[in-house]
Amino acid sequence: MTEGTAVDTRPTKIMYVAEATAHGGRAGYVTSHDGRLELKVAMPPELGGDGDGTNPEQLFAAGFSACFHNALILVGNRAGYDLTGSTVAAKVGIGPNRHRGYGLAVALSVSLPVLDAEVAAGLVDAAHEVCPYSNATRGNIDVSILLG
Repeated sequence: MTEGTAVDTRPTKIMYVAEATAHGGRAGYVTSHDGRLELKVAMPPELGGDGDGTNPEQLFAAGFSACFHNALILVGNRAGYDLTGSTVAAKVGIGPNRHRGYGLAVALSVSLPVLDAEVAAGLVDAAHEVCPYSNATRGNIDVSILLG
């Protein structure tokens, strides 16, 4: 791939659509169309809120870590590795950007305790190419991956 040439990671076929609605922004609640998700949301104390609820950054961290872990298991299985006992944790930071708005940064911590470092790094790189969250955020926000 030449520098400046972006890989098209848009889906060629939509296989599933998730639907959720926010009521009251960061001081309200969110629901999913199927009723499986109903959560109170609140601003964290670090952003001036009372912290009496979850927040979009926690939800994004949960989604990214679950999605990346699934991608990791997928590429691991394709390569013949059993990734039982592996984990992916995500930290999502929020802060002001240079354009009078806000931006995000993500740090993923991957644990592959049964694999040697070189194999683990290769699987993490492959998962980063497969994961829809990685593809959606690539070039838009800082995503760091720590293999430990």
